[in-house]
Amino acid sequence: MLAIRETLTASRRAPLLSALGVVTIAFSLFAFGLFGLVAINIRTALEQVEQRVEVRGFLADGTAIESVSAAMKDIGEFPEVARVDYVSEEQALARARKEMGEFADVFEAGVLPASIEVHLRVGLRSPRVVKSVADRIRTYQFIDDVRYGEEWVEKLYRLRNIATIAGTGLGLAFATVAVIIIGATIRMAVLARAKEISIMRLVGATDMFVRLPFLIDGLVKGLLGGLLALLFTWFANRTINRYFLETVFFDPQLMFLGILAGALIGVLGSFVSVGRHLRSI
Repeated sequence: MLAIRETLTASRRAPLLSALGVVTIAFSLFAFGLFGLVAINIRTALEQVEQRVEVRGFLADGTAIESVSAAMKDIGEFPEVARVDYVSEEQALARARKEMGEFADVFEAGVLPASIEVHLRVGLRSPRVVKSVADRIRTYQFIDDVRYGEEWVEKLYRLRNIATIAGTGLGLAFATVAVIIIGATIRMAVLARAKEISIMRLVGATDMFVRLPFLIDGLVKGLLGGLLALLFTWFANRTINRYFLETVFFDPQLMFLGILAGALIGVLGSFVSVGRHLRSI
C-alpha cells in the first residue's frame, strides 16, 4: 500500500511527466500494434491461400467407377488427407466455364478428364508432404497424371517461412524500442526524485523499497499505454477498412495479451532503468 501511495504521490507531483510517459509508451506500442496487425493479416491471407493446396489426380478414360471408389477410400485413410472428392467430366467442365467465364466458349464436352481431388489436413501442406501424397497417388494404374502446382506450393511455403522469421525479428525489435522508451521515461522520474531517494537510502530504505514504486509506475504506464495503443490501432484499422481494404483485427485473446505485454514491457523497462540509475545516486 505504501508503494502504491508513493506512486500516486509521484504522479500528482509531476502530472505532465506522467502523461508524457504514458503517451510515449502508447505511441511506441501503437507502432508495435500496427506491425502486429500487418503480420496477422499477412498470416490470415497465407492461410486462406494455403487452404487451396490440393493434389489432383486425373483419371484415364474408361476407368471403372468401382476402382475409383476403392482408391478414394484408400487415399482417404492416408494420415495427411482430410477429404477426397470425385470430380466428373461434367463437373470439371462446369467449373472451368465458371472460373474462366470470358473463355467459356473454348471449353467443350470431353475436353477435361474426370479427377479425384485430395484435400490435405491443416499443418500437413508443406512441399515435402504434398509431394509424398502425390507420389503415392501416382502408383494407381488408372491415374493418368497428378498435378498439385509444385512450384506454387514451394513458393507459398517459402513466403510463409520468410514472413514468420521477419515477423519475429521485427516484433522483437519493436518490443526492444518500447522497453528503451519506457526506461527513458522512468529514468526522468528517477532523476527528478534523486534527492528524495538519497534521503530514503540514508534512513535505511532497501533497494527493493525504493524500486517498488517505480516498478508499479512502469506497470501502470504500460497498462495505460497498451490500452491507448489498442485504441489507436482500432481507429487505424477502421480507417483502412473504410477507405482501402477489408482487414482482420485482433481477437479478444490477442487484445488481452497485447495489453498484458504492455504491462510486462513497462515493468521490464522500469526494472532495467531503475537498477542502472540507483547505482549512480
